Amino acid sequence: MMRIRKGDEVVVNAGKDKGKRGLVLSVHSDTDEVVVENVNMVKKHTKGNPMQGAPGGIIEKEAAIDISNVSIWNPVTNKGDKIGFRLLEDGQKVRFFKSNNEVVDV
Repeated sequence: MMRIRKGDEVVVNAGKDKGKRGLVLSVHSDTDEVVVENVNMVKKHTKGNPMQGAPGGIIEKEAAIDISNVSIWNPVTNKGDKIGFRLLEDGQKVRFFKSNNEVVDV
């Protein structure tokens, strides 16, 4: 089970976009990286393809950021928080915030 999942709201802890918040668009578990909405924007130069009708130019897109540089956003404390795992009475494994012991997802 991953500590950060697609759709989670995270805050960036390090790098040029430190302090920015955004939703996780994708998680790459093999390289331990996440792509966060409007964070780590890079410019990609693309060549046009007249056969497919794709225009060339410079596009901006989100690049992956290491998962250790983000932490999940806790709306109760309005800060980034650490995640722990817990088993419920029915045997279900859930994530919880370490600061206030609230369950992230049920």
